Amino acid sequence: MKTIGIKQSGGSDQLYIMERDKPELGKGNLLIKVAATGVNRTDILTRERETDEPENVRLGVEVAGTVVEAHNDSPYSVGDRVMSLVNGGGYSEYVTIPSDRVMRIPDKLSFVEGAAISEVFATAYQTLFWIGRLEENETVLIHAGASGVGTAAIQLAKQLKNAHVIVTAGSKEKLDFCRNLGADVVINYKEEAFDEVILAETEGRGVNLILDFVGASYWEKNYNSIAMDGRWVLIGTLGGTKIPHFDIFSLMRKRIQLTGTGLTPRSDAYKAALSQELITKTKDLFENGTMKPIVDTTFDFEDVKKAHDYMEANKNTGKIILTL
Repeated sequence: MKTIGIKQSGGSDQLYIMERDKPELGKGNLLIKVAATGVNRTDILTRERETDEPENVRLGVEVAGTVVEAHNDSPYSVGDRVMSLVNGGGYSEYVTIPSDRVMRIPDKLSFVEGAAISEVFATAYQTLFWIGRLEENETVLIHAGASGVGTAAIQLAKQLKNAHVIVTAGSKEKLDFCRNLGADVVINYKEEAFDEVILAETEGRGVNLILDFVGASYWEKNYNSIAMDGRWVLIGTLGGTKIPHFDIFSLMRKRIQLTGTGLTPRSDAYKAALSQELITKTKDLFENGTMKPIVDTTFDFEDVKKAHDYMEANKNTGKIILTL
């Protein structure tokens, strides 16, 4: 089968199409013929990470496609349309996936839309609810609101908890898009000090929860923006990892709960439980159009380099998808 590998660690010019053996159906697994696969920042990090075995690097953490092989006792049948997180290797014609992690694609959604759900909606769901413990009518700050996870988080926070949603983004077009998805307050971080806007908007209280993709460069403003007893979930470090002269007592002063997380390294059992809770809570909302996966651009499988370059240029509003 065709799959995408890397010649060596580095830029997008190291990506190439190679041949690997089609995976065999294991116990408790499904064999999926991939129709679409999502491009995520973790793929770029994997591509860039130093390795002595580039031939073993597996890119791609989410897919949508059709079941082509299943065990007799499986809840899925050949021909079922499914979507799922995978532990690498999603940039391939075929993948095997534990059946308890697989989700059926809602009937009204395409394979491309299905491929835009698994990673970003699961990441947003676990960050908002499992880790961030967002409650009804609380206020949440979502950075990178126009990103894949950001667009998912806006919808989940509004539809499941009626939260007051504040987002940051870097252009009027992205801010307008976030507002149309349900964001209550949109802030252009290039033009305004977001902490000042938030304190004015919340009458000095701050937000109950922060979804932070940025890290070091936003540290002080995030601290200023968070309420007493607030939860702060770090899910990215686009703005760096080193914070000079940081006084850890400041976290105690506000009784802040700071948690770092990532979805890709989680256990199979965790991903299965998260996936099943996610689809249970959202299936009807996807079916009736109340929520929707946001797809920015699709690229042909052969154009994976262009897809990575597009993501690295931060041009996307929503998901980037490879189609096979």
